[in-house]
Amino acid sequence: MAITSQPQRLAFPLTLELESKELPERSWVEISQIRTLFLERIEKKFALDTPEELAQVIEGLNEIIGDA
Repeated sequence: MAITSQPQRLAFPLTLELESKELPERSWVEISQIRTLFLERIEKKFALDTPEELAQVIEGLNEIIGDA
């Protein structure tokens, strides 16, 4: 999913503000912007800080695609 430092106009479930201390500035994950990348293109890995953030991302994704 795309990560941006631009303030978001649309809120959850489309975006979620990240609390990661690894990111250089205030950032949001754009849950609706799913991408696939070759591993060779990934220069640096980022991880969500908490299981709660990961759960919120999954919840937002389920809102977008629909719970089965």
